[in-house]
This record gives sequence, structure tokens and C-alpha cells, in this order.
Amino acid sequence: MSAATTAPTKAPSRGALTELLLGGGRARRITWLFVGLMLLVSAVRVISGEQALTSSSTFAAALLLAVPIGLAALGGLFSERAGVVNIGLEGMMILGTWGAGWAGYQWGWAAALIGGAVFGAVGGLLHAVATVTFGVDHVVSGVAINILAEGVVRFLSELLYAGTASGGGVTQSPSLSSRPPSFSLPVLSSGPDLLGDLEGQQWFLLSDFAGLLRGLTSGVGVLTVLAVLLVPATYLLLWRTAFGLRLRSCGENPAAADSLGVPVTRLKYIAVIISGALAGLGGVFLVFVANIYREGQTGGRGFIGLAALIFGNWRPGGLAAGAGLFGFADGLQLRSRGAVVALLLLLALLLAVVAVLQARRGKLLQAVLAGAFAVLSLIGFLTTDELPEGIVSFTPHLITLLVLSLASQRLRMPKADGLVYRRGEH
Repeated sequence: MSAATTAPTKAPSRGALTELLLGGGRARRITWLFVGLMLLVSAVRVISGEQALTSSSTFAAALLLAVPIGLAALGGLFSERAGVVNIGLEGMMILGTWGAGWAGYQWGWAAALIGGAVFGAVGGLLHAVATVTFGVDHVVSGVAINILAEGVVRFLSELLYAGTASGGGVTQSPSLSSRPPSFSLPVLSSGPDLLGDLEGQQWFLLSDFAGLLRGLTSGVGVLTVLAVLLVPATYLLLWRTAFGLRLRSCGENPAAADSLGVPVTRLKYIAVIISGALAGLGGVFLVFVANIYREGQTGGRGFIGLAALIFGNWRPGGLAAGAGLFGFADGLQLRSRGAVVALLLLLALLLAVVAVLQARRGKLLQAVLAGAFAVLSLIGFLTTDELPEGIVSFTPHLITLLVLSLASQRLRMPKADGLVYRRGEH
């Protein structure tokens, strides 16, 4: 007769408990980075006197402008993590806008969601057939999808929306038969407007946080909530599940994945179709905002989504930050031209911080360059009262180019991204 012995359960270490409670070192760094950025923005708002810099209306506009870009970027993430470069995000978004407009005016906003996702997925399917099955160059296929999408929606509009052309011959659909619901989150935005009162006090940092919370929680639409939830859901799916591991292996080393029994071709198809559906949802959001489909509605947001994906280093959190940055810059130039000038002061402070960090690391050349550009930005802020309208409207694109150039040093794309894979040839 033998006595069963049970191994003693090891108590969690203090480091493990800290990791569990605080979310790890990466989460702490992101939190402190966010707080530091808010401190800088709040200081710029106080110095410049531009209250629109952190007003709730600016943040609300930023959220509206960031959502379609973020959805397109999430679509690109699925495709490129599976090894398929998706330059055709713009075309898939165009198809999504038309599908949403067509289905929405007949059956309402819920049908618009389905119609936009399906039309975008069809664009993704075409891209997958061309790149995965026939081995067409990914960039060539993506450009062809963009051109084809514009022609297809123009033809369908003229066929089904006869007599709806507006000024300049731009086609459009009838209005949606129903609008999607919107709501404000409880406590933060309903009942007494405590956040509004705090924002109106114009206190340092506290009023800025109040404006941020109030702008992001008031009048939030259904698709906005869905887009925000898709960011952590995508992370969990791609980095915490077996499906995600297999999909990412197709973008890193498809030959090795194939040798282990991973259905590389099938997963590439699934990823690119999901990519198209998400880009199509980005088009749906644009239709929801305007309550109508209009030709040329995307305005290049698919390409900006691709830039946000690259800026985010092919990670969900990073691409969300990139989409938010562009949305903030775009929303700010719509709210106040003077606040755009205040961005020069913010840029000067950020470059000064970069110069100090580079000097501490011993990189003197980079420190001197950052310091020189900081001085130029400060001079521009002190000597400029108002920027010309053309420059103001182009501000989001300039910021996107600047951030991409600064972030390009740390980027790491999937190793097999854009490569044509043929089973048995590698």
C-alpha cells in the first residue's frame, strides 16, 4: 500500500503578483508615456491659451475621424500578419461604403453593417485569389483592387441610383432608412455634467483629462464601440490563441508552418477576407456619419490606415495609437486654426525631450539635430499667428509623415510579408 503524495503548491512570487496587478512592464511604460504626453499637451494649452487643444469637442471629432482609419489598419494587420501585403485597403473601403449605402437605404443601419462588411470581404477575396492562388505581385494586385473598386461602384451607382448625381456628376445613394443608435456612457456623461463643469474650469491637467473623458464618452455610436473593442479582441485572437499563432506563422515562415501541418493557403485566404471585411466596416462608418453613400467618400483613409499599421509596428495597440494621432490632428484643424499653430510648441517640447534622451545615450549627432529642429519649431510658434488654410488642411498628412519618419528606426515587419509562397518550392 503506497501513500499518495501531493506536491506542495508554490505560492506566487511577489514579482508575479506585481505583474498580475499592474499588467507588466510594458503596460506601466505605456501608462507613464500617456501621462507624460498629457502633461505636455496641458502645458502647451496653458501657454498658448488655445482651449480647443484639449476640448471635449476636439476629442469627439478625433474619435470619429480615427475609427475608419483604425478599422482599415486592423484589416491590414490580419492580412500582413499572414504574409499578404494589402495595398488594396482603400478599394475595399470604397466597396464597403457602396455596400453600406445600398443595403442601408433599403433595410436600415443593421443591413448597412452587413452589406459593407460583405462588399469589403469580396474585395479581400479577389486580392487573395490574385496573390495566394495565382501568385500576382501583392502591390500590383492591391493597386488593381483600388482602381477596380472605383470603377465598379461608379457603374453600380449609375445603374441603380439613376438621377441621383450631385454637383460635378458625383453619384450618391438615398439616405439610410434608419440611423444607428448612439449613447453616452453612464456616470461619465449622463446626469449632471460634472466633466463639463470641470473642463470649463480650465485647470492644468485636470480639465484636460475631463475634456478627454467627456469627448470619448458622449454620443458614442454602435460601430465606434465595436471598433474600440476590436482592438483588444484582435490582440487576444492573434497573440493568445492557436489560430492566431498559426496565422502569424504564415507571415513569418510559411514553409516551416506548412511542414508542421498548418494549412497555409487556407489561413491566408481567411486573413485577407477578414482584412477586406474590416476595411469595409471602415467604409460603413463613413456612411453612418453622413447618413448617405457618396462617391469619393473614403478620401484616401485606406492608405492612411496602412500608414497607421506601419507606424504601429504591425501591432493592434500601436496602430490604434497611430489612428488616434491622425484623428486628433485632423479634428484639431477642423476645430481651430490657431490650435494648429500650438502644435508647433508641442513639437518643440517633444523634440527637446528627444534631444535630452539622445544626449544621455551618447548619440550626440541625433541630439544636436533634434535640438536644432526644436529651436526652429519654437521660433515658428513665436513668430506665427495663423497658418495659411492650405497648410492647416494638410496638417494631418504632415504629422503622419513626420511620425512615420521618426518611427521607421524600430519597425519590424513580418519576415515573409509580400513574398509569393508556392508549396514545395521552398
